Amino acid sequence: MSEVEIAGKLTFARGLMKILVVEDEKKVASFIKRGLEAEQYEVQTASDGEEGLKLALEKPFHLIVLDWMLPKRDGLSILKDLRGKKIITPVLMLTAKDSVEDIVAGLDSGSDDYLTKPFAFNELLARVRALLRRSEQDRGAEISFADLRLDPVSHQVWRKDKELDLTAKEYGLLEYFMRNPNQVVTRTMIAEHCWDYTFDSFTNIIDVYVNYLRKKVDREADKKLIHTVRGVGYIFKEEE
Repeated sequence: MSEVEIAGKLTFARGLMKILVVEDEKKVASFIKRGLEAEQYEVQTASDGEEGLKLALEKPFHLIVLDWMLPKRDGLSILKDLRGKKIITPVLMLTAKDSVEDIVAGLDSGSDDYLTKPFAFNELLARVRALLRRSEQDRGAEISFADLRLDPVSHQVWRKDKELDLTAKEYGLLEYFMRNPNQVVTRTMIAEHCWDYTFDSFTNIIDVYVNYLRKKVDREADKKLIHTVRGVGYIFKEEE
């Protein structure tokens, strides 16, 4: 285990919540920092992508708030570097981009949630709390269903003996399915639990990611686990 990982575990044990905010707009960064510190979080800021990546690699954080458009290194390249180095710290992406394609690009790069500018601080705070709660839940026992295994600590998943290569969002979606097997889950339920969104226009993103996940989990398997319930949502169960 690396020194950063050990330090991270000690930080969690002490109950401190450290948040890194990578944002080049000084007013926005100051607004976020003051608001989060008022909620008793410990906040460190970086004003460009290179500085943000350096801090994220050197220090343990419970959460990273990351702007998409940054000088020196953009948010997507930072995300890809972090995930490539197996750093699974939750990341909340901030951006003015709001198309389906942009959201998918951000999530595919490894972000855990997505907030478009401008935003109200209360909405940011709700997203932060949700991601931190989810991060706490991740440190649990291995989950199994049929021939599928999921490790919430390492974020590794296996179908039989084959490890599946999942993005952060695909992993989160699969974990939700595995924690709620044999019951119908609607697109709204998935959006609320996996993305913390409630608005209907986001549900087409759900379908995109279910299709991604299905290809990786079920394509080469004898028994399919992810099933569509027409007009309602999905159910995770073994084929009869």
